[in-house]
Amino acid sequence: MNSIKLFTIGYTKRSAESFFTALKQAEIKLLIDIRLNNTSQLAGYTKKNDFAFFLREICCSDYKHMPELAPTKDILDCYKAKQIDWKTYELRFRQLLEDRNLIHLIERVNFDHACLLCAEPWPDKCHRRLVADYIKKHRFEVVIKHL
Repeated sequence: MNSIKLFTIGYTKRSAESFFTALKQAEIKLLIDIRLNNTSQLAGYTKKNDFAFFLREICCSDYKHMPELAPTKDILDCYKAKQIDWKTYELRFRQLLEDRNLIHLIERVNFDHACLLCAEPWPDKCHRRLVADYIKKHRFEVVIKHL
């Protein structure tokens, strides 16, 4: 059985050129937006309607917003306000994923050459890494690559 290649990417501190080039070179088929809010003015080239257009035209990729894979506003706000540290955030978010019982959801998505998107520039303290780990835990042979 072949491995599924699952990618992750953040757009903060990246130019549009760097961002879309990375996706194109990885031959991404589906970009899965796992942000709570995909319409923020701060999102720049990653607002939902513009983003779907750019992905289709530049990368021949599809776009899907899946806020079910995002943290709750409460967890996110507590972390941003430094009321909880990363370790606590990670524990709460991992528990949230388990509580949401998303296995049925991830079974319906073809994750091969899909890419999880959020804002954070690096995956070490980002929920996209945790979501990728969750998918790997519940799916067969997933290879994760952070772009």
